[in-house]
Amino acid sequence: MNIFSSTDKGKVRSSNQDAVATGLFSDGTVWAIVCDGMGGASGGNIASRLAIEYLSASLKSGYRSNMGESSIKNLLETAIYAANIRVFDKSRENSELNGMGTTVVIAIVTEKEAYFSHVGDSRAYLIDENNITQITRDHSIVQSMIEEGKISAEEAKHHPRKNVITRALGVDESVVPEFTVCDFKENEKILLCTDGLSNFVDANEIKEILIKDGSGDYSKQLVDLANDNGGGDNITAVVIQNK
Repeated sequence: MNIFSSTDKGKVRSSNQDAVATGLFSDGTVWAIVCDGMGGASGGNIASRLAIEYLSASLKSGYRSNMGESSIKNLLETAIYAANIRVFDKSRENSELNGMGTTVVIAIVTEKEAYFSHVGDSRAYLIDENNITQITRDHSIVQSMIEEGKISAEEAKHHPRKNVITRALGVDESVVPEFTVCDFKENEKILLCTDGLSNFVDANEIKEILIKDGSGDYSKQLVDLANDNGGGDNITAVVIQNK
């Protein structure tokens, strides 16, 4: 497998509150984490980086070769629960950090399957030569409105509350992550990204870049396109390619 990752502050924000980490376990399994911090300039940076640091350490210490689905689910959820407490406790140490938090999407990817756990609206997609499929479900106001039939998916793109999320890591003492599994076949790709990408590059544009073979760093191309389309937020993309 190949893995590419890129992050950029975009054209509007003064700092980058996104954070990303990727790695490879000894058995060839890939892992990746993407976070999008919130809670003011300093709070968002601290929340996302603290979460990345703790989650990365948890995966490295807890992963074992040949883990089954239930074990991987437990590993991911336990890591998120613990990171949530770490960020929440940090927010209570300083009144200026009160309410800080971060989205998170984590992937553990083998050559046959991909396992995800997420909180918030940072996303995971699966891309093959014909389709792009959103694997995660946004924990957001507009997603709830779509599911309740109040607005369409197209209306959600321009809704004034489209950036309001309903779950975040570190805001409360407890958090409920969502776990998802999908098959991962040869020549397919997985994308993890923050809303700085998904809000500025539509799914078909993402697919057109990712269905190309041998076209270099896919993540950098996606980040550049988001900037070309306005770059109104921090932008992060991780692409995992099953060769």
